[in-house]
Amino acid sequence: MAMDVIDYEIFGDDIQFVELELDPGEAAVGEAGAMMMMQDGIEMDTVFGDGSAQSAQSGLLGKLMGAGKRLLTGESLFTTIFHNEGTSKRRVAFAAPYPGKIIAISLPDIGGTMICQKDSFLCAARGVSLGIAFNRKIGTGLFGGEGFIMQKLEGDGMVFVHAGGTLAIRDLAPGETLRIDTGCVVGFQPSVDFDIQYVGKLKSALFSGEGLFFATLRGPGRVWVQSLPLSRLANRIIKAAPVAGGRSVGEGSLLGGLGGLLDGDND
Repeated sequence: MAMDVIDYEIFGDDIQFVELELDPGEAAVGEAGAMMMMQDGIEMDTVFGDGSAQSAQSGLLGKLMGAGKRLLTGESLFTTIFHNEGTSKRRVAFAAPYPGKIIAISLPDIGGTMICQKDSFLCAARGVSLGIAFNRKIGTGLFGGEGFIMQKLEGDGMVFVHAGGTLAIRDLAPGETLRIDTGCVVGFQPSVDFDIQYVGKLKSALFSGEGLFFATLRGPGRVWVQSLPLSRLANRIIKAAPVAGGRSVGEGSLLGGLGGLLDGDND
């Protein structure tokens, strides 16, 4: 299937959304729950599978394979297609799920394929294939956690990926190695060798607060890194929420816990 060439604009600073401009007949694929708003003339269809297997030659088997790939990555069995049925350009917007940056990536510019975390994909031009990428190394398989089963985005169109917090991009030379917290890996080119390794020192593993393992990425290729993965954000919120069993420490208040009672934070 030919890819749709779409125009786009990214709005906002820390909590962004991307607005795609679709010509008549053009379409975009969106992650479930990512749509923010759309103009009249945009029609929304929920399809079985990854949205790229809707050509006539794919048949039921192709759709089942696309759905199975999404199920393995923990995503919904269905994908939403937004297509312009009007006679003029129309717009549809997709919002980031939490604070961070939206990355616009032209797949042809990076070799046609990107490997990314399973929850980072936001939307793409129709025709981009959403698959899975298994890492067969034993270290990654046993200890990879968030990085074991990742999404593979393939095609010659635009994709939009979300990174939590601040985005860092590193271009690794052949043999150059970068060690990253497993949750901070947004994505990388297939030429990058990805593995999970033990921290190496028991004392550091137990008391550093950084976990037992980190991701090792070896070039050549481009790597996208996020400063605030969703798992880290969620853990900090839970720790600070008394209703969830956490403890309020009264930041910024001389009254501490009493201040929480006075300002209504403690129910």
